[in-house]
Amino acid sequence: MQTIGAIAELEAALANNGISAQQALTLLTAALPLAASSDPQEPLPPLLRALQTASDRLRQQQVGDTVTYVINRNINFTNICEQHCGFCAFRRDATAADAYWLDIDTILSKVADAVAQGATEICMQGGLNPAAKECGSSLRYYQSLVRDIKTAFPEIHLHAFSPQEIQFIAREDGLSYAQVIDVLHQSGVDSMPGTAAEVLVDRVRSKICPEKMNTATWLEIVETAHRLGVWTTSTMLCGHIETPADQVAHLQHLQQLQQRALEHDYPARITEFILLPYVGELAPKAMRQWVGHHQPQLLPTLVLTAVARLFLGRWIPNHQPSWVKLGLEGATMALNWGCNDLGGTLMEEHITSVAGAQGGTGVSPADLVAAIGSLGRTPCQRTTLYHPVGELR
Repeated sequence: MQTIGAIAELEAALANNGISAQQALTLLTAALPLAASSDPQEPLPPLLRALQTASDRLRQQQVGDTVTYVINRNINFTNICEQHCGFCAFRRDATAADAYWLDIDTILSKVADAVAQGATEICMQGGLNPAAKECGSSLRYYQSLVRDIKTAFPEIHLHAFSPQEIQFIAREDGLSYAQVIDVLHQSGVDSMPGTAAEVLVDRVRSKICPEKMNTATWLEIVETAHRLGVWTTSTMLCGHIETPADQVAHLQHLQQLQQRALEHDYPARITEFILLPYVGELAPKAMRQWVGHHQPQLLPTLVLTAVARLFLGRWIPNHQPSWVKLGLEGATMALNWGCNDLGGTLMEEHITSVAGAQGGTGVSPADLVAAIGSLGRTPCQRTTLYHPVGELR
């Protein structure tokens, strides 16, 4: 693609409220090599400058200049996991010296501390621990965990259990995905993280996470959640072995999921899209050798952030960077590349930090408000489902 032609297409994208899959692929194919060879601190090449401008303008058209954030706590209740994903430095065998499995009293203490700090959300996920059962049932264990939290803290929004955990529970107990989701929802799970998506291309999944469910199963579980009234987020693990074509295929799957939720008038759908750049400082050796870099590459991540806004923004209007992976400074830059949300305070993030991420494990609301204000944008505390909390500040 010639730069002049690309810029013309970007101008047309603003008039058409987005770009096609083919345009997204063409943009990524042209822009990513430029991003890989450019310095984010130097003046951008014309194509990257035009891409940044177009994504920022479309963000403004679609969601305005308010930047949202949520006060939440992340609880990874166990690192014991039966799977061995190529990028994961978090999982442990049950016999490992540093394996852990939090008891309910510890979990409730963490929730109480979060509530005392103003949290409206608990985000809870864990490893796939075959021993996590009650009376021989995996679902009963998870159900008890949810009920204990919601009984003690009925006002908290419980954002819990990835599609991979749903698949694990269903397999362990011989249940359908719908049965598992419905029981957990009725017990108090309010929404579901759209994690374990990695890249929704089976060729890539078979290399980086061969023990995980395939693309079709992830999509089936998320659509089932929407049909049953459980809202989800959506994510993409990027910046490793995937190609631009893989990235676009992933975005297409998310677009089609959201379209189906809208066409069928499901009671829930996708709230946000979060780009998760690969961190591999302490990841398994094979993955580090395949990828060749250990920390996220900022400018290529921003390019993909921009293209995601241009392609997905019409369907999924809220886009969020990962300050855990990019650092708060990098995540703040992403607010000028199509993002309108800065994520949550988290308070204690473990999965990415043990892989060697340099962004930290928690930030204060004041940190997020200051970062948003540094761009002249308006901060607004939100709920998990993007309703404002209090007044705009």
